[in-house]
Amino acid sequence: MIRKIWPLVVAAISLGIDAYVLAGVLPDMADSLTTTVGAIGLGVTAFTAAYAAAGPFLSRVLVGRSTRTALLVALGTFNLGNLATALAPTLGVFLTSRVVAGAGAGVLTAVATATAGALVAEHERGRAMAMVTFGLSTGTVVGVPLGMLIGEQVGWRGTMGLVVLIGILSMLALVLRSGTLPKIPASRRSGRGTVLGNTRVAFGIALSFVLGVASLGLYTYLLPIADESGLGTWGFALVWAWGIGGVLGSGLIGRPLDRLGPRRLLPVLPAFLLASFLVVRLVDSPAAWLIATAVWGASGWISVPVLQQALVRDRTEQAMPIIAFQMAAMYLGSAAGSALGSALLARGVTADALPGWAALAAAGGVVLAVLVARLTPGSARATTPRAPAPRTPATRKTAAESRCS
Repeated sequence: MIRKIWPLVVAAISLGIDAYVLAGVLPDMADSLTTTVGAIGLGVTAFTAAYAAAGPFLSRVLVGRSTRTALLVALGTFNLGNLATALAPTLGVFLTSRVVAGAGAGVLTAVATATAGALVAEHERGRAMAMVTFGLSTGTVVGVPLGMLIGEQVGWRGTMGLVVLIGILSMLALVLRSGTLPKIPASRRSGRGTVLGNTRVAFGIALSFVLGVASLGLYTYLLPIADESGLGTWGFALVWAWGIGGVLGSGLIGRPLDRLGPRRLLPVLPAFLLASFLVVRLVDSPAAWLIATAVWGASGWISVPVLQQALVRDRTEQAMPIIAFQMAAMYLGSAAGSALGSALLARGVTADALPGWAALAAAGGVVLAVLVARLTPGSARATTPRAPAPRTPATRKTAAESRCS
């Protein structure tokens, strides 16, 4: 299976790196462009807003001709935006480039995930979609420290050059990939109104937003939380625990997802997320924090493919717009969570209290997850009636004797 979808996984890695790589080089960028860290931070907002807008509304237009063309156009736009970021001489050019990169990323995520699911048989669909999430989580985890390392050696423009290089390799992989890519449906029935008009999908998109607020939003403040809790020396280890949990979780969830289905798994994930936040809030043991942050990272990233499976199980013809809205909601939730954390800190809330606020969001996620799970149909294989065995002369004779008796 991996031979079919590996170019999509590479593309997801480049997207995951780009989404968070700026966090490690913000001060250098601000000095280089003679502006403030806050102004450079607007680049994250510009990227997220463009991502959320482009994914649901442009992906359907681009897949009209061919899936390969849509992927190459999205990757090309993404790479062009990142190249402009690397070469940006002013703040205005930088912000514009982040809008371009975010638009390409939004379309790329939706089309790549839908394509991965369409490339394999139904019983492998969970693994295929989870592999794209694995690429996203791997890029996110590796991107920040690797970007910081390159930035220290050659500057932040070299960091963005790395993102461009991986994006170009993704385009080459798609060009050289043998075989045709499946056509992704883009009919009128896949439009925004039909997608959001479905109760399960609407609840699922709300759940994706809430999980983005709780998981990715709180991750922004992991180091200040550790400092405030007296565990500042463990900050680097906690960041890696979160990342390793996310990578392992998204890499290993595929088979259990295909075997158990999303109905059983979905309510468990925000419950684990809630438990990890409570441990971080109430316990001050380094070992407990390492375990909790690993569970936090794993449950947050695992929820992405599990929720995707729940939402598209009986709506495969609408997989692309559903995934586009789901991922847009997740990234918007991440931005909203970061902004909410900043607002709470500005009002005098201490950093170590933030996990308690995130726990409230996670509790809401548990309720939404239960609702989505209850509305999700079971496996088609489990509900399909078994075909009658062929009637042989011997069985016909036995049946006739039974009727006579």
